[in-house]
Amino acid sequence: MPYAIDQRVDSDVAAQQIIQSSSDNQYFDQLVSAIEDADTGGKGQQLLQSLSNFSIEREAEIEGICSANHQGFASASSQLLRVREESEALMADIHGLAQSVQTSTETLAREKKTLVASRAVRQNIDEANEALRDCLEVLRLANQVYDLLAKKSHYSALRALDELQDVHLLKITRYKIADTIRKSIPDTKKLIADAVMTDLNTWLFRIRETSQFLGEVAFYHIEQRRTRHKDRAEKNLSLGNFKLNSAVESVADEDEEFDILDNEDVQVDFTPLFECMHIYDALGQKEKFKVDYASTRRQQKDLLMPTSITLVDPEGSSLSELLEGIAGFAIIEKATMSKAPGLRSSVDVDELWDSMCQTAITLVSNALSEVTNAELLLKIKGIIALFIQTMTSYDYPAQLLDAFLLTLFDKYAELLKRRFSDDFQEIVSTDDYMPMPIHKPDEYDKVVNVSWYTPEKPREELRFPCVLPFSQMYPLCCIDIRNFLNQFYFFSDDHFQHLKVIDDTLKNSLDELLCEKVCRSLVDRLSTQYLGQIVQILINLEHFEIACQELEQLLVAARSNASAGGTIVLKATEDFRSSKKTAEKRIFELVNSKIDDLIGTAEYDWTASTPETEPSNYMQTLTRYLSNIMNTVLLGLPTEIKELIYFDALSHAATMILSLPLSPDVKSINPNGVAALAQDVQYLTEFVDTLNNPILKENLDELRQTVSLMQAESSDEFYDVGTRNKKYGRVDAMNGPVLLEKLTHAVYMPAKNDKLTALSSRFGMKS
Repeated sequence: MPYAIDQRVDSDVAAQQIIQSSSDNQYFDQLVSAIEDADTGGKGQQLLQSLSNFSIEREAEIEGICSANHQGFASASSQLLRVREESEALMADIHGLAQSVQTSTETLAREKKTLVASRAVRQNIDEANEALRDCLEVLRLANQVYDLLAKKSHYSALRALDELQDVHLLKITRYKIADTIRKSIPDTKKLIADAVMTDLNTWLFRIRETSQFLGEVAFYHIEQRRTRHKDRAEKNLSLGNFKLNSAVESVADEDEEFDILDNEDVQVDFTPLFECMHIYDALGQKEKFKVDYASTRRQQKDLLMPTSITLVDPEGSSLSELLEGIAGFAIIEKATMSKAPGLRSSVDVDELWDSMCQTAITLVSNALSEVTNAELLLKIKGIIALFIQTMTSYDYPAQLLDAFLLTLFDKYAELLKRRFSDDFQEIVSTDDYMPMPIHKPDEYDKVVNVSWYTPEKPREELRFPCVLPFSQMYPLCCIDIRNFLNQFYFFSDDHFQHLKVIDDTLKNSLDELLCEKVCRSLVDRLSTQYLGQIVQILINLEHFEIACQELEQLLVAARSNASAGGTIVLKATEDFRSSKKTAEKRIFELVNSKIDDLIGTAEYDWTASTPETEPSNYMQTLTRYLSNIMNTVLLGLPTEIKELIYFDALSHAATMILSLPLSPDVKSINPNGVAALAQDVQYLTEFVDTLNNPILKENLDELRQTVSLMQAESSDEFYDVGTRNKKYGRVDAMNGPVLLEKLTHAVYMPAKNDKLTALSSRFGMKS
């Protein structure tokens, strides 16, 4: 294959290469190549000039050779002429060839230009097609974003938008559509954010509507746990020492798995929240989302809380709905903290919880004035206790609510005191103050079971109907006292952290009721003049004192471990004891008043002319009265009290009898007057001897010794200290001389005409 001549070689070199060709084929190849190059480079004339110069040089060389050798020159000239002719023919061929080549070259150039233009158009078309495909792909992805939004595939839409922005738009950056789409991306992202926030708000609305039912389910679950815990505690007493939600109770109940957010009653799907979080995180607006979400939850909390509630509805639905709504709201908050860490801080959740608790406490406090029934308040406490136990199971603090339970307890205690105060008042005011009759054995058993009473005889030895010493008010009050105790401790059921407060308040309240409503009411009734009623009050006071002593032991046994140890002393015990003294004094007053009345009827003739043969009427009435009241009205009193009444009555009677001769109206006393007094004193002494109590007889010592002194033959014995201490030791040192001065040994017989004179004066007769 001929080699191409370097275009940079000048025409002389090209001509030299053509002449030096070793063969004709090579010669023509060199010649054609040189002509094409010269024609292409515009050096055709230079090539012809070079070839002409070369020809002249060769001719000169030939002429030189020819002159040296003519023959050879001649032959060479002939040959040269042929060569020249051939060269000229060749030159003509070359010119023709050159013309043909030039024509072919121009045609080729035009075709090449057309090809180049076609290729440019083809490239433009290809580029346009590629650009169109890229733009269509971008538009397809852009439309796909909106399609995904319509399908609520917000996260997929955001990912598609990011792919569109980071990958596909880079391929069409030189096109205007890229700028248009790029400028619309922020708006599209905002559209995605708004759409996902709309879905989240819808989810939050549904959650708010579900909160109350969620709380109701949570309450029911805790109530079931309570029941299971009580059942286990009945089977294993040691478990009763552990409260609900304690570690031991939780372990014992761990077999009962329950998901409050996914069960047959309620299902809460957090997918909308997670999707919203992911999208706002991808948009770089995580903090903004946290702030907006917290603000929305605060608004929902405000919407959850009513402006007021009522506590007097029979079912307690108003309070239950409030607390169930709070519970559901708070459970969602705890679940959000667990499922979406970082979205809700514990500070925010605790702040919402405290706010809801404070609002609930305020609402309940404002409505508390409506409650006038202790049972209703106990039901309210039960609802709040269930709420506390439910929320502590989700690790919410309950200090505010526990403190509020104290307020409820104070109200509960006040209502109980008010109710039982009215009950005690009615019992005391309507009692008949008579020993209680029992007609049947079952009645007896009921009374003995509810009362603090120890029968003197076994039940088998009793005959019905029988009579119990106390009146009907005592067992009725005992029943109320037991109910009062039980209802106080009802408040500690389920949940109450302040058991010591119950113990202290119960003691104080019970003391107040017994002192103010029972004891004082009984004391107020001592003003009656009816001795039998006062005696019955004394007997009742005696039994109430015993009941208080029993109550002190009962309170010690019932108090909680939180209370201090030691004994419990009720003030009512001492009040009943001192009131017994008051009742006894009142009995003394009435008995002594009766004795005064009887002795006031005494009609001694201190200067009687004849002695009395029988005791005075007042003395017989006095002893009969004492005997009757002891065997009737005072029969139910304890023996020691009856003896005390006898002792005081006899002492008072002796004093009053002794005051008769000491009266200033008595100027003198003769032996018949002393004998009448001595006869009455002896009658009284014999009556006391029948009582078989030597101590009672001592009350008459002063009276008896005084009468003995008045009957003594010589009054000088009284002024002899030794004799006086021996025989008249109980005689008052001041009264003795007074009586001795009044004594006279003369007995004056009335004149017979005195009576006739009196008759004549009375009937108008003249002497």
